[in-house]
Amino acid sequence: MTAKASRKDWFGLAVLVLACLLVSMDMSVLLYAIPFLSEDLTPSSTQLLWIIDIYGFLLAGMLITMGSLGDRIGRRKLLLGGAALFGLASVAAAFSTSPELLIASRALLGIAGATLAPSTLALIRNMFTDPDQRRTAIGIWTGGFGGGVMIGPIVGGVLLEHFWWGSVFLINVPVMVLMLVLAPLLLPEFTDPRPGRFDLVSAGLSLAAVLPIIWGIKELAAGASDWRAIAALIAGLAVGVVFVQRQRSQPDPLIDLNLFAGRRFSTAIATTTVTQFAMMGLAFFSSQYLQSVLGYSPLAAALWSLPTMLGMFAGLALGGVLATKVRPASLMGGGLAISAAGYVVFSFSTPDSGLPLLLAGGGLMTLGMGVVTVLATEVVLATAPPERAGAASALSETSTEFGGALGMAVLGTIGAAVYRSAVEVPAGLSAEAAEAARDTLGGAVAVAANLPPEVAPGFLRGAHEAFTDGMSVTMLIGAGVLLVAAALVAVLLRQVSLSRVEVHG
Repeated sequence: MTAKASRKDWFGLAVLVLACLLVSMDMSVLLYAIPFLSEDLTPSSTQLLWIIDIYGFLLAGMLITMGSLGDRIGRRKLLLGGAALFGLASVAAAFSTSPELLIASRALLGIAGATLAPSTLALIRNMFTDPDQRRTAIGIWTGGFGGGVMIGPIVGGVLLEHFWWGSVFLINVPVMVLMLVLAPLLLPEFTDPRPGRFDLVSAGLSLAAVLPIIWGIKELAAGASDWRAIAALIAGLAVGVVFVQRQRSQPDPLIDLNLFAGRRFSTAIATTTVTQFAMMGLAFFSSQYLQSVLGYSPLAAALWSLPTMLGMFAGLALGGVLATKVRPASLMGGGLAISAAGYVVFSFSTPDSGLPLLLAGGGLMTLGMGVVTVLATEVVLATAPPERAGAASALSETSTEFGGALGMAVLGTIGAAVYRSAVEVPAGLSAEAAEAARDTLGGAVAVAANLPPEVAPGFLRGAHEAFTDGMSVTMLIGAGVLLVAAALVAVLLRQVSLSRVEVHG
């Protein structure tokens, strides 16, 4: 019989959730700050892209290394080091006087975030040994991580109403100071009793594999079709093959590939990839629909996105309640099917349908995702040995990064292709304006602003219809992917019960 978590453990969970909230919030908090920092620091277009993207790139690239390092040196120790670095990098970012300094500060923030994210989830594995309590803790942690991405733009918008652009970084500092004070008092330490040698070569290979793959996918999602994006993908995959071969030959691998031999672990990892794939597709199209079709400001669009988060929290709670009564295969398969239904509802959106279909479809989508995510994460942590929880957590979070990037690339590319084939550009435009109007809906909106009054409304209406046509096709394809995943999960996990999923206990 497993011990119940103490009140101290629950207070410790609050500290962990606060950390992961900030890590995820920093992915989106810059959304409204870009015009202000652009005016102040005057970065080039390339530098601006690096300011935005370097955080997510290094966060994704360092997760595996930091998860394994935490298993070896101690998860609380790594968490405290990451908190200190996150706070210092936030100060450096806030007071950056050049684009180069801001890029470097954001890079440090990404590295620090990679130390915090897997440490928080791995510590939950140690603090909550009772399966029911751990499932609740994972649900709260997941809500914090997902909520951070959603509230980042809102927090940024509110701060920029009153302060300068650096304030979006300085908000991290008091929280990290609080972590440094409370974590030693509330969080236990855990280290692999037989850690083995830390393989620096494997750490370098994991970074060299993940970074070019993520970068290449993001470039393709942005519409790039030159050789560099393809070459990055191929190079990253090649390095990934070398990395896997090295893990098989090392006595103390960075990642224990035997974890993937278990059907439960590998299916759970694949499921987290698919859920994030679908989630980013929804975010990509809903944000454009709210702003470029319905005409909401960025802040208003962010606020109207919040109701869909209620679906996520409801799903997390529902998954926790039903987990002991319904087998994971049925519950996770059902969650994926509910998300597919949300995609189908959203596919009926038109320029005139407004908010109801978006909110209904998004709510169903996130409801299903909440159910699936809490169970998939529970299976990942429960099937990994306690001494490998950091590495397992890192694999889970890396899979979400890949899933998100793939969702943006694959679904975004499909939607863009339908839009380009359907939009009709008015005669007489310059080649540059015509290309911008054909490329994206945002480009069409900008072009329409400079057209004569008798031409602009009709062109803009056609662009809106072309975009929603592409969105509908994409949503239906996404629904198909989710239904296939639901069927596979139902088959592959049909004999799994959470009461028997523990490897130790």
